Amino acid sequence: MTGEDLERILATDPRDAGCGQTMEMLDVYAELILAGVDVEQRYPGIAAHLRACLPCEDDLRGLLAAVA
Repeated sequence: MTGEDLERILATDPRDAGCGQTMEMLDVYAELILAGVDVEQRYPGIAAHLRACLPCEDDLRGLLAAVA
C-alpha cells in the first residue's frame, strides 16, 4: 500500500455510499461506464466510495475486464 492509497482511505467523502450499496449497484455502474454515461454525476456516492475503497475498486476493475 502506498502513501497515496492510505490518503484515499483516510479521506472519507461524506457522500460515500459504503461497500454494501456499492456492491448492490456495481453491475449497473459498470454497464453505465461501458455505455459512456457520466457515472460520477449519476451515482456520486458510489463514485466517492470507489475512490476510497481499494477492494471495491478492484472488484469494479475485474468486472469491467470480464465484460470487455
